[in-house]
Amino acid sequence: MMPEKKPEENLEEWMTTYSDMVTLLLCFFVMLVAASKVDAVMFEQIRTGIAREFMDRQVDQPITLLIADLNDDLKTLRLDERDNLLGDDHLGVVLDLNANTFFDSGSAELKPEATPILTRLASTLKLKQYNIFRFEVQGHTDDNPINTERFPSNWELSSARASAVTRFLINHGIDETRLRAVGMSDIQPRFPNRDAYGAPIPHNQERNRRVVIRMDPVYK
Repeated sequence: MMPEKKPEENLEEWMTTYSDMVTLLLCFFVMLVAASKVDAVMFEQIRTGIAREFMDRQVDQPITLLIADLNDDLKTLRLDERDNLLGDDHLGVVLDLNANTFFDSGSAELKPEATPILTRLASTLKLKQYNIFRFEVQGHTDDNPINTERFPSNWELSSARASAVTRFLINHGIDETRLRAVGMSDIQPRFPNRDAYGAPIPHNQERNRRVVIRMDPVYK
């Protein structure tokens, strides 16, 4: 009697099982990598959010303190809140002052009554806790043209007024590297200079003649 033939091993079935196992392992590692990437993204989002919140608070704190101090100054000086505005924007603090308190019409010479106002403001702006701020002094005019030997246009007049205020602040202890003077002429009025028929609106023109001090924090 011939011995029974030993059944052949099913190699294809073994290979299929092995292939399935490798595929499952590959899928598992892909899932691990994907999960790690998601975690990394989530971690970065959380880290960025915390950093942004921290920076926002760092920026907001000195701005809030400066506004509070300047509000006290304006109240002490008894400046009309309708014509002298204090606020903030996405960059920093903005102080909008009526130029009629500082200058006579068509002049860039500071009036005597400007001295106590600017002296008080300078004493606040040069405080140590506000060393992070840089100051931009802007001169603004109405749209009435000027044409004198010294001021051929409102550009020269507004620049001279901004420079006069800037020079005063420098002379009263503010580092000149923290300041710059900018003449804006009549290109950024707070209110319409003229009505729909082109007639001047004197009250608005008066309020458009102003000195603006921008105070923006700079973090190195």
